[in-house]
Amino acid sequence: MRTGTGERIEHLPTSGRTGVREPEPTSPDTDDTRAEPPREAKREADRTMIDRSAKPHRIERFRREPKRRSLVVDRIEDLGPRMRRIAFVSPDLADFDSRAPDDHIKVFVADPSAEGKIVMRDYTPRLFDRAARRLTIDFTLHDDGAVTAWARTATVGARLDIGGPRGSMVVPDDFDWYLLVGDETALPAIGRRVEELRPGVAVTTIVVVDGPDDVQTFETAADHRPVWVFRRDLPAGGDLLARDAAALRDAIEARPSPEGEGYAWIAAEARVARTLRDHLLEVRHHPRAWLKAAGYWVAGSAGASDKFDP
Repeated sequence: MRTGTGERIEHLPTSGRTGVREPEPTSPDTDDTRAEPPREAKREADRTMIDRSAKPHRIERFRREPKRRSLVVDRIEDLGPRMRRIAFVSPDLADFDSRAPDDHIKVFVADPSAEGKIVMRDYTPRLFDRAARRLTIDFTLHDDGAVTAWARTATVGARLDIGGPRGSMVVPDDFDWYLLVGDETALPAIGRRVEELRPGVAVTTIVVVDGPDDVQTFETAADHRPVWVFRRDLPAGGDLLARDAAALRDAIEARPSPEGEGYAWIAAEARVARTLRDHLLEVRHHPRAWLKAAGYWVAGSAGASDKFDP
């Protein structure tokens, strides 16, 4: 099923709650001399515990030795005015391993402003075809940095060196629903996760982009519900990052989560990602263990990121 155009929003009131509320702690002064529940209720509680233990949501981390690889540009495709997809081939990819949709690799390019200097940036392995030894990377064309300049002018046959991934944090596909939130820089990881999810599982994506030309579609068997927030429709004035954060927060609040246990993932500019993370934890009471947030870029600091813990 091809998804992606989804719902467009402009300004939304806040409503509803999302996530799974963690149980409130029992007060030490509480009188716990209550009657034992009826046997049928106890059996039902036991069944519930068994059902939950069948879905442990075990998140695993894998580490590997970093390896540098030399790739050759095989295909180039513009996904929109601010995103370029480049596919690379190389025999060096024979043992390439990327187990999580939000893995990152290091991309190495020469710095045109300083002879002999190499610039390193993190990118997501968007697609990997082991049989063809083909790796696809989506480059966000959002600044005038060395890697963006390389991607803008790359041609078939050009070479690029990469390193990694050094490791993966693998989230099991056994949650009842998924919430994926971010800006343009999060789209490669969001698209990959949506496409890899099991058939029928509910996944909502909420992404802020400049306009309709930046909307992407994903091939997936999951029950994908995309929401696109366009910056051009947001109220003018004020801090641009604060507007992103407010618009994404409002979009989250406008959509109650499905029943069951869910996993939330956020990636955007560091301040925006932190604001949304705090909102999910403190207002929506989403379990910490089932949330990951990261600052994929830091405003005013070229090449910086903030992989803070939830």
